[in-house]
Amino acid sequence: MTLYPLITPIIGPHWIAAISSAAADGSWYYVNTIYNMYPPVMSYTFQVTYAGQTPPTGSCYSSLPGVPQTSTTSAPSSTKSSAPITSTAAINASFNYSDALTKSILFYAAQRSGKLPTNNPISWRGDSAIYDAGNNGEDLTGGWYDAGDHVKFNLPISSATTLLAIGFIQWKQAYTAAGQLGNMYDSLKWPLDYFLKCWRPDPNNPIYYAQVADGDIDHAWWGRPEDMTSSNMPRPAYKVTKNQPGSDVAGETSAALAAGSIAFRDKDLQYSNTLLNAAKTLYLFADTYRGKYSDAIQDAAQFYSSSGYNDELTLAAVMLYKATGDQSYLTDAENKYNQFGLNYAAWAQSWDEKLPVVQLLLYQATGKQMYAESIENYLRTWRNDVTKTPGGLAWISQWGSLRYAANTAFVAMMAADLGLNPSINRQFAKSQIDYMLGKNSRSFSYLVGFGNNFPRKAHHKASSCPVDKNQPCGWNEFNSPNDNPNVLVGALVGGPDAYDNYADVRADYIKNEVTCDYNAGFQGVLAGIIDYMMGQSG
Repeated sequence: MTLYPLITPIIGPHWIAAISSAAADGSWYYVNTIYNMYPPVMSYTFQVTYAGQTPPTGSCYSSLPGVPQTSTTSAPSSTKSSAPITSTAAINASFNYSDALTKSILFYAAQRSGKLPTNNPISWRGDSAIYDAGNNGEDLTGGWYDAGDHVKFNLPISSATTLLAIGFIQWKQAYTAAGQLGNMYDSLKWPLDYFLKCWRPDPNNPIYYAQVADGDIDHAWWGRPEDMTSSNMPRPAYKVTKNQPGSDVAGETSAALAAGSIAFRDKDLQYSNTLLNAAKTLYLFADTYRGKYSDAIQDAAQFYSSSGYNDELTLAAVMLYKATGDQSYLTDAENKYNQFGLNYAAWAQSWDEKLPVVQLLLYQATGKQMYAESIENYLRTWRNDVTKTPGGLAWISQWGSLRYAANTAFVAMMAADLGLNPSINRQFAKSQIDYMLGKNSRSFSYLVGFGNNFPRKAHHKASSCPVDKNQPCGWNEFNSPNDNPNVLVGALVGGPDAYDNYADVRADYIKNEVTCDYNAGFQGVLAGIIDYMMGQSG
């Protein structure tokens, strides 16, 4: 028998706890992660895997060495429990999730722009766009290419970075177990370093560069990023300022920097502090000078037009609370949440809409029922009302259909960790990821390089070019019926239509393109599944 106890907080004042250690006698020790809730209330559920037909029984007791005060933050208290008292459905491994996680990290390595490190794991990628610069010559090299093209759109890229960092913070031990801790740190640092370059906090003339390259010019050219030059591919930089604000992209980037500061705190405190300081000043800029970035940058409006900045500003505030512990940021986040009228169930978590994750983080920070109810209303709609393909994919849009399901699976997995319908939400999250990895009517993996049956013609310029870099690459390669010579390992393609129809066609940028934001929630859920199964196995 394997016992894995879970903390399930009830609605209202409660403690949220994390497993600290396990003793040889079968006892488990917890440390609460929210210290100023009073009175402290906690409920337990237990995940049990056992042989035979008779569920095990036993007893449970708890000891609380100390009681937190209402006005101050005290040291974590420990809670001890012993034998199981109930059993619930276990999650079984359908795929090698660690392998999928490893491959997803490799995809982000293939998206790197700028001068690549000596440990670059992608043999067919090299230095590119090393001439990227701001209007005054500022160094804007680095970062990720957004998709199969070579534009750096900061709104979806920062959104992906935030989600990746939150997943890393939540399920860090899964990356360690998969042998990917160092690679994930490297992966996160790449866009974070770039965001630091984009933010120019001059008190008199603050500037945030929100895009590099012209979308139309870039899309009219097919070839390797390494073959781009300032002559054949001009890459203008676009910025938001006090007079032409971009609260959405600046707020989202602030959230990414704040999440990054938490992620790096145990590894590099100086770098963590650098990220945090930038997050603070960028948030102040975003909040003070309000406006949509796609109103300021017309080129971005063609490709990633923003619906508004309310959710990004609220997300930045709550992430800064998590990064600093400063109560004023939490108060700010809750005030914005109420003032902006955000207490509703969102349509989907995406590069444009951040409300589900905002509600998760606010619930995690406060334990308030209003946030839990909105999360559950959102997830209930996705579980019960959203269109399901014949194979079981929750389908809401033809453009990047897998991305929306993966992001909602991320919300479900994190909600389960916070005690919100844990069994139901975990099973839903896993069902969506399993569909993407091959548990569907076609036995087809939508993750490039995973399994034997996966996309061979992803819409991705560099992947489609000849292996021999001395050979030219252009529209002939785009139109070629052959498989991509360079396998874009770990890329999650857009996905099928509402009837599970999908064709592996390079020209289909709706179903077969890849983007940084497609993989972000997906990768987080992989880590969540690994983390949970580690607990199941003891």
